[in-house]
Amino acid sequence: MTEDKPSPPAFDADRLLDWMAGHGQLVTTRRHAAVFRVEEGRELKAAMPGAHTKNLFLKDKKGRLWLISARQDTVVDLKRTPAIIGSDRLSFGNETLLYETLGVRAGSVTALGLINDPDHRVTFVLDRTLWDADIVNFHPLTNTATTAMPQADFRRFLSLIGREPMVVDFGELI
Repeated sequence: MTEDKPSPPAFDADRLLDWMAGHGQLVTTRRHAAVFRVEEGRELKAAMPGAHTKNLFLKDKKGRLWLISARQDTVVDLKRTPAIIGSDRLSFGNETLLYETLGVRAGSVTALGLINDPDHRVTFVLDRTLWDADIVNFHPLTNTATTAMPQADFRRFLSLIGREPMVVDFGELI
Protein backbone atom coordinates (compact mmCIF):
# COMPACT_ATOMS: atom_id res chain seq x y z
CA MET A 1 0.00 0.00 0.00
CA THR A 2 1.39 3.41 -0.90
CA GLU A 3 0.74 6.55 1.06
CA ASP A 4 -0.90 9.41 -0.83
CA LYS A 5 1.42 12.36 -1.07
CA PRO A 6 0.14 15.86 -1.73
CA SER A 7 0.82 17.04 -5.24
CA PRO A 8 3.51 19.68 -5.59
CA PRO A 9 2.34 23.28 -5.30
CA ALA A 10 1.69 25.29 -8.43
CA PHE A 11 4.28 27.85 -7.36
CA ASP A 12 7.73 27.45 -5.89
CA ALA A 13 10.03 30.37 -5.06
CA ASP A 14 11.45 30.80 -8.57
CA ARG A 15 8.08 30.57 -10.30
CA LEU A 16 6.56 33.00 -7.76
CA LEU A 17 9.29 35.58 -8.36
CA ASP A 18 8.94 35.17 -12.14
CA TRP A 19 5.15 35.59 -11.82
CA MET A 20 5.61 38.72 -9.72
CA ALA A 21 8.07 40.21 -12.21
CA GLY A 22 5.69 39.36 -15.06
CA HIS A 23 2.94 41.26 -13.25
CA GLY A 24 5.10 44.34 -12.74
CA GLN A 25 5.62 43.80 -9.02
CA LEU A 26 8.48 45.93 -7.69
CA VAL A 27 10.24 43.49 -5.40
CA THR A 28 13.77 43.01 -4.15
CA THR A 29 14.78 39.51 -3.11
CA ARG A 30 17.84 38.73 -1.07
CA ARG A 31 19.09 35.15 -0.71
CA HIS A 32 20.49 34.08 2.68
CA ALA A 33 21.03 31.14 5.01
CA ALA A 34 17.86 29.40 6.16
CA VAL A 35 15.93 31.30 8.85
CA PHE A 36 13.45 29.26 10.88
CA ARG A 37 12.36 31.65 13.63
CA VAL A 38 11.78 35.38 13.98
CA GLU A 39 14.77 35.66 16.32
CA GLU A 40 17.15 34.43 13.64
CA GLY A 41 18.68 36.61 10.94
CA ARG A 42 18.69 39.89 12.83
CA GLU A 43 21.69 41.16 10.82
CA LEU A 44 19.90 40.42 7.56
CA LYS A 45 16.76 42.19 8.74
CA ALA A 46 18.74 45.21 9.88
CA ALA A 47 20.17 45.50 6.36
CA MET A 48 16.73 45.34 4.70
CA PRO A 49 14.40 48.28 5.28
CA GLY A 50 10.73 47.79 6.03
CA ALA A 51 8.54 45.69 8.27
CA HIS A 52 9.71 42.14 8.77
CA THR A 53 7.09 39.53 9.45
CA LYS A 54 6.09 36.51 11.43
CA ASN A 55 3.50 34.23 9.92
CA LEU A 56 1.35 31.73 11.77
CA PHE A 57 -0.50 28.88 10.04
CA LEU A 58 -3.40 27.91 12.28
CA LYS A 59 -6.39 25.62 12.40
CA ASP A 60 -9.43 26.08 14.59
CA LYS A 61 -11.57 23.48 16.35
CA LYS A 62 -14.03 23.44 13.45
CA GLY A 63 -11.26 22.75 10.93
CA ARG A 64 -11.08 26.24 9.44
CA LEU A 65 -7.60 27.31 8.36
CA TRP A 66 -6.03 30.68 9.13
CA LEU A 67 -2.86 32.50 8.16
CA ILE A 68 -1.92 35.36 10.45
CA SER A 69 0.81 37.69 9.19
CA ALA A 70 2.09 40.22 11.70
CA ARG A 71 5.06 42.48 12.18
CA GLN A 72 7.87 40.42 13.72
CA ASP A 73 7.65 42.23 17.09
CA THR A 74 3.85 42.01 17.37
CA VAL A 75 2.39 39.87 20.15
CA VAL A 76 -0.32 37.58 18.76
CA ASP A 77 -2.32 36.28 21.72
CA LEU A 78 -3.84 33.03 20.46
CA LYS A 79 -6.28 32.93 23.38
CA ARG A 80 -7.78 36.34 22.59
CA THR A 81 -7.52 36.24 18.79
CA PRO A 82 -10.43 33.82 18.10
CA ALA A 83 -13.01 36.29 19.43
CA ILE A 84 -11.64 39.02 17.15
CA ILE A 85 -11.44 36.96 13.95
CA GLY A 86 -14.54 34.84 14.48
CA SER A 87 -12.88 31.49 14.93
CA ASP A 88 -12.93 28.69 17.45
CA ARG A 89 -9.92 27.87 19.61
CA LEU A 90 -6.75 28.03 17.50
CA SER A 91 -3.82 25.65 17.29
CA PHE A 92 -0.96 25.34 14.83
CA GLY A 93 -1.77 23.51 11.61
CA ASN A 94 0.35 20.49 10.76
CA GLU A 95 3.02 20.50 8.08
CA THR A 96 1.10 18.26 5.68
CA LEU A 97 -1.85 20.65 5.69
CA LEU A 98 0.51 23.62 5.38
CA TYR A 99 2.14 22.14 2.29
CA GLU A 100 -1.20 21.08 0.82
CA THR A 101 -2.73 24.57 1.12
CA LEU A 102 0.13 27.08 0.90
CA GLY A 103 2.85 25.00 -0.78
CA VAL A 104 5.46 25.69 1.89
CA ARG A 105 7.18 23.79 4.69
CA ALA A 106 7.44 24.77 8.35
CA GLY A 107 9.84 27.70 8.72
CA SER A 108 8.80 29.14 5.35
CA VAL A 109 5.23 30.22 6.18
CA THR A 110 4.44 33.42 4.30
CA ALA A 111 1.54 35.49 3.02
CA LEU A 112 2.99 34.96 -0.46
CA GLY A 113 1.99 31.29 -0.08
CA LEU A 114 -1.61 32.36 -0.60
CA ILE A 115 -0.85 32.17 -4.33
CA ASN A 116 -0.94 28.37 -3.87
CA ASP A 117 -4.44 28.48 -2.33
CA PRO A 118 -6.73 29.22 -5.29
CA ASP A 119 -9.69 27.65 -3.47
CA HIS A 120 -9.30 30.12 -0.58
CA ARG A 121 -9.26 27.39 2.05
CA VAL A 122 -7.09 29.64 4.24
CA THR A 123 -8.51 32.85 5.73
CA PHE A 124 -5.88 35.60 5.68
CA VAL A 125 -5.54 37.81 8.76
CA LEU A 126 -3.14 40.74 8.52
CA ASP A 127 -1.77 42.83 11.36
CA ARG A 128 -2.68 46.52 11.04
CA THR A 129 1.00 47.51 11.40
CA LEU A 130 1.82 45.51 8.26
CA TRP A 131 -1.15 46.96 6.39
CA ASP A 132 0.19 50.44 7.20
CA ALA A 133 3.91 49.72 6.61
CA ASP A 134 5.59 51.40 3.63
CA ILE A 135 7.63 48.28 2.82
CA VAL A 136 6.86 44.68 3.83
CA ASN A 137 9.24 41.71 3.85
CA PHE A 138 8.13 38.09 3.39
CA HIS A 139 9.82 34.81 2.52
CA PRO A 140 9.17 34.01 -1.16
CA LEU A 141 7.96 30.46 -0.38
CA THR A 142 11.37 29.52 1.02
CA ASN A 143 13.16 30.52 4.21
CA THR A 144 16.43 30.95 2.31
CA ALA A 145 15.38 34.31 0.87
CA THR A 146 13.49 37.44 1.85
CA THR A 147 11.45 39.51 -0.57
CA ALA A 148 10.82 43.19 0.12
CA MET A 149 8.02 45.07 -1.61
CA PRO A 150 6.32 48.44 -1.31
CA GLN A 151 2.90 48.28 0.33
CA ALA A 152 1.18 49.20 -2.93
CA ASP A 153 2.73 46.15 -4.62
CA PHE A 154 1.79 43.86 -1.73
CA ARG A 155 -1.81 45.05 -1.96
CA ARG A 156 -1.72 44.59 -5.72
CA PHE A 157 -0.36 41.06 -5.24
CA LEU A 158 -3.31 40.28 -2.96
CA SER A 159 -5.72 41.76 -5.49
CA LEU A 160 -4.20 39.77 -8.36
CA ILE A 161 -4.72 36.51 -6.47
CA GLY A 162 -8.21 37.54 -5.37
CA ARG A 163 -7.51 37.90 -1.66
CA GLU A 164 -8.90 40.49 0.74
CA PRO A 165 -7.21 40.33 4.14
CA MET A 166 -8.99 40.64 7.45
CA VAL A 167 -7.01 43.52 8.98
CA VAL A 168 -6.68 43.29 12.77
CA ASP A 169 -4.91 45.61 15.21
CA PHE A 170 -3.15 43.05 17.41
CA GLY A 171 -1.73 45.92 19.49
CA GLU A 172 -5.22 46.56 20.83
CA LEU A 173 -5.51 42.97 22.07
CA ILE A 174 -2.67 43.26 24.58
